[in-house]
Amino acid sequence: MQKINEIHGRTFAALPEKILQVGEGNFLRAFLGPVVERANRAGIFGGSIVITPPRKWDNCVKLTAQDCLYTVVERGVLDGKIVERAEVITSVSRCIDPKREWESLVEVACSPQLEMIVSNTTEAGITYCKGKTLDRVSCAAYPGKLTALLFERYKKLGGDAPKKLLILPCELIDDNGTVLRDCVHKYAEQWKLGGDFMSWLEDSCCFAGTLVDRIVTGFPAEEYENLTRNLGYEDSMITVCEPYFFWAIACEKPYRSMFSMDNTENGVIFADNISMYKTRKVRILNGAHTGASLAAFLSGHDTVREMVTDEIFQRYILEMWEKEVIPTIDMDGQELRKYVAQVLERFENPFVRHRLYDISLNSISKYNARCKGIILDNLARKNDSVKLLAFSLAALIRFYRCELKDGQYIGEGAKGQYAIRDSEEVCRFMCGAWRSIEPVRTVLSNTDFWGEDLSVYEDLLREVTRWTDEICAGGVKKALEKCIGKS
Repeated sequence: MQKINEIHGRTFAALPEKILQVGEGNFLRAFLGPVVERANRAGIFGGSIVITPPRKWDNCVKLTAQDCLYTVVERGVLDGKIVERAEVITSVSRCIDPKREWESLVEVACSPQLEMIVSNTTEAGITYCKGKTLDRVSCAAYPGKLTALLFERYKKLGGDAPKKLLILPCELIDDNGTVLRDCVHKYAEQWKLGGDFMSWLEDSCCFAGTLVDRIVTGFPAEEYENLTRNLGYEDSMITVCEPYFFWAIACEKPYRSMFSMDNTENGVIFADNISMYKTRKVRILNGAHTGASLAAFLSGHDTVREMVTDEIFQRYILEMWEKEVIPTIDMDGQELRKYVAQVLERFENPFVRHRLYDISLNSISKYNARCKGIILDNLARKNDSVKLLAFSLAALIRFYRCELKDGQYIGEGAKGQYAIRDSEEVCRFMCGAWRSIEPVRTVLSNTDFWGEDLSVYEDLLREVTRWTDEICAGGVKKALEKCIGKS
């Protein structure tokens, strides 16, 4: 069978290199690539992408071997209709190895044509490492490399005011633009790059806050042969994602004209403040994942789709959204319910096998970040009941009931034993908590977990204790039927 580059041409690869993409992984290829490709096709962007990896070069070797062409397959349900479409991305000009081709990367950074730097280096990628030196920056983490590249750009173009740069971190951390900017400032101070450079950063670089929302499942190993047969070519960098796409960007208005892709109606939104979009996603999408997945796993379900197509779990999630989540979000109710419908549609995606056990990773910290605030907001609003979220917290505590066996902390659910995937400290504490007289109070009072003592909220303590006892006595399904009532 022929390769992708023997079938397809590099339609937009020769356009001016306007975007430096830091991160060659599945997510950015399926997130940024289609937006740029469609904007080029619509004639509203006119630019190509240069890719550089933050760490490993392996994916870039594969991309380069097929002329930087790759396929994005979108599969899922959108607006009630099954979507399955493939798109060849032709807007990548080349890949640059930062270790072996640092000077080429500097040339890209100093080019007047460059308008944006987009990154996804994982949450751990945006960190400040005090010991790194400027002379070895090509091996440094992303913020160090970025500081060095911006300094080179400043030296070459610093006096040319119109040459501004929009920096878009897509890492899933709070205030990602601010965190990245602060790292760059620390490096600039450590390396004594001067006050003029610091002023230039403020005047010519916008570190935008972003929120990205798209489920990307990556390389379809199990379906690769069938997909390539249908496509008619081989593509070692094919990646699969859902059709849903949302990108919220908070940046100053002068920078928004650089990124005209919001006109393609692809879900790109500019706003002065994107915190409400983050709250919406974290509380509705991530909160439902975290709030219901452990109960569903304990009951014997394997995937998110199995969970939401089980009538009782779907009712539970819908009621939790309506009664205890939506009232805590300061957005239009109709818009929130529209988003709820979209999320449910995404959860039911027949093409995505999102394992509940995978979602269980580090559940304590996830629950603290995604669900605790909803509970506290309900308590502050004097909501008559927080039983639905209390049930989710009870299921979490029951999930962590475990014993240490052969160096692993092992729990047991409807389908047998499972290893708990969390830090040694968390697992050891939870194992001990279940040996205490009041395990629920012991867990809720752990300020290292929650940042405060949750056991002081008597209504919450009572509800969580009640549902933990019900789950332990009769299993999740029976307890859940009591919680929401039989239909």
